[in-house]
Amino acid sequence: MNIVVTGGAGYIGSHICKALSQRGYHPICLDTLERGHASSVKWGPLEQGDIRDKHFLDQVFTKYSIEGVIHCAAYAYIEESIQQPLQYYDNNVGGSASLVTAMEKHQIPHLIFSSSCATYGIPEKLPIDETTAQEPINPYGRTKLLTESLIRHSHLRYGILRYFNAAGSDPEGEIGEKHDPETHLIPSMIKTALYNKQPFTIYGTDYPTQDGTAVRDFVHVSDLAKAHVDVLEYLRNENRNLTLNLGSTRGYSIREVHQTLETLLGKKIPYVEKERREGDPPMLIALSEKAQAIIGWNPQYSDLKTILQTALNFELGTKRVILQL
Repeated sequence: MNIVVTGGAGYIGSHICKALSQRGYHPICLDTLERGHASSVKWGPLEQGDIRDKHFLDQVFTKYSIEGVIHCAAYAYIEESIQQPLQYYDNNVGGSASLVTAMEKHQIPHLIFSSSCATYGIPEKLPIDETTAQEPINPYGRTKLLTESLIRHSHLRYGILRYFNAAGSDPEGEIGEKHDPETHLIPSMIKTALYNKQPFTIYGTDYPTQDGTAVRDFVHVSDLAKAHVDVLEYLRNENRNLTLNLGSTRGYSIREVHQTLETLLGKKIPYVEKERREGDPPMLIALSEKAQAIIGWNPQYSDLKTILQTALNFELGTKRVILQL
């Protein structure tokens, strides 16, 4: 069964392709390779193109018999979205509108959308459940919220999945996180630790948290990938729409992540402190009870030490255990 994964050459998309393949599906990766990597496409064909190109989508949807689409393609840097908001609206919202239109034209029934906890902005209470008010504070979050809305106004059967902070790498070491430039917390910290690069930067030490640094809910990318396949099967079997939070339900401050990595490596990791970045909420922690109740989702790899261990293993290019947990 053919399942299209937009952004399938990217970090999360490639892990979803692997999870699909493990469950007997045939993933078809759609990616511009602007920010994805052809080397991460291992479980099905790569169709290189832009989903804003209606002719490209017509060609792909005619070439294959498609049962569903998992939509991950997006620009996803908060700071960049503040600097270049129109680029984000054009790519993220424009691309999604083009995709939904093509799916309806070709009568492809199921869509799973990679949304984000950024749609919640600064929540009034924690943990965050699916009924929490969505008031994004940066253009990236707004593009995700707008895309949720346009999907709800479509005729598709959909699953909307609001990720918290995706982290870690494939436990078997086949794929992992690689951005250029690398702006994500954990791989940036690991590169500083392993390669004596410039000190890691902690942005903001005056948040209203236990140690003054921002608190995030880290969820392992392989746990996220599994949830997509579970939701795909739910849509096929139950024929009902679904909106879910996907998080570990535990928050860690930036200092806690830093200290845990130092303990794993047995060495100090240099850092500098700078002012808060615009668009960063103080705390984001998920309530994922709905995902557990409806699709039986129980994250297996989302404790912080396992996340850091798998990220380390991928960075060092090995499947062997670097350090005993």
